[in-house]
Amino acid sequence: MTTHSIDQPIPAHPIAVVILAAGKGTRMKSDLHKVLHPIAGRPMLLHLVASAAALQPAKTVVVTGAGREQVEAAVAPLGIATALQAEQLGTGHAVAQAREALAGFEGDVLILYGDVPLVTATTMQRMIDRLHADDTPAVVVLGFRPENPGAYGRVIADAAGRMDRIVEYKDASEAERAVTLCNSGLMAVRSSDLFALLDRLGNDNAAGEYYLTDIVELAAAAGRSSAVIETGADEVAGVNSRGELASVEGAWQATRRAQAMADGVTLIAPDTVWFSHDTVLGRDVVIEPNVVLGPGARIADGVTIHAFSHVEGATVGKGANVGPFARLRPGADLHADAKVGNFVEIKKAVIGEGAKVSHLSYIGDADIGAGANIGAGTITCNYDGYFKYRTVIGAGAFIGSNSALVAPVTVGAGAIVAAGSVLTEDVEADALALVRPPQTARAGWAKRFRDGMIARKAAQASGK
Repeated sequence: MTTHSIDQPIPAHPIAVVILAAGKGTRMKSDLHKVLHPIAGRPMLLHLVASAAALQPAKTVVVTGAGREQVEAAVAPLGIATALQAEQLGTGHAVAQAREALAGFEGDVLILYGDVPLVTATTMQRMIDRLHADDTPAVVVLGFRPENPGAYGRVIADAAGRMDRIVEYKDASEAERAVTLCNSGLMAVRSSDLFALLDRLGNDNAAGEYYLTDIVELAAAAGRSSAVIETGADEVAGVNSRGELASVEGAWQATRRAQAMADGVTLIAPDTVWFSHDTVLGRDVVIEPNVVLGPGARIADGVTIHAFSHVEGATVGKGANVGPFARLRPGADLHADAKVGNFVEIKKAVIGEGAKVSHLSYIGDADIGAGANIGAGTITCNYDGYFKYRTVIGAGAFIGSNSALVAPVTVGAGAIVAAGSVLTEDVEADALALVRPPQTARAGWAKRFRDGMIARKAAQASGK
């Protein structure tokens, strides 16, 4: 999970957050900006923003580049500033573009990456705390030790975490490439140091870019030490391709499943259950295999969700029973002990306490009273092609199977609607509504029909 509450007072030192999101993300092969691809139903950039928000930053700046319009639209509702990196000249150049947005800010600057979304607020706070340790490092770098260090930049530091330098893989010697401590790219720097160091950056390296990491050596040249703290590789996993997106999603889901079970939820087959970033689960919830909980799902205590159900934007009350093969769409509100059974779809509808919609039904834009029973195959006809209308069914009403309720329509409490009815008018409380033609039977008609069709088919076969 990406959002963690931490027990922190208002920060003693103001914090600004700079998130780099200027890269093109060409390996994603997508029209959607890389940092806006979702993890657990939320763009990964916004996962990072939410985690950083726990530190109560005074300012948050997202550095944009290619696809800036998409990123700006995503963060504008949150009041987050953006800065444009018009040319891709390296990470140091990218951070420098936030200078104007941070004009007048004095405090600590956290530098994060929009495609590294799982960094927790706890780790961010550790970086800030290390920045204010007794040895007052100029720069704090977040390091990690991946199973395969590959082409990551190497952090050259002593056992106490005091850094000498960071060297990019392409510029590293064989001895430096043998180091296992790698650079995640995340940093914490005082604002009073940051832009002064950035002004001194050069691009005399294999890529011809302005490396943010070079500020460590620049600080050392000025007699200032830097420090590294470590975290697990999973927390700083980056996303540059669809495969990496799936891997990060998998890691997030695994963490969330473990948390759910620790909190008192039974997952029959954990690896088959999918959560969203804002899923809320009560105690003693039982979730069977292949359940998807989309954004906005709120599940109360004692609920059972049977296999192959999909719940999104819905509230499920205490002791309710859902599925199998049920779909709860946004606005579905199941009260305590309600039942929604197999192949039932609920949309923008209240299902009252103890009410049952057991099989093969669609209930949309409706209010179903407590204890009502909705028979198999019932639908609320809520849309005329232009407008939506509401159906109201009173407490204890009984709707017979294969009924169509053409909204707007109200069925009173305790009323019975006979099976097969097409209801277009209100039904008063405790009444019987019977809307179907009288049954008729024509003796021998079926046999005469079959005999005639058999003879016709035989005639066609013989060419007559």
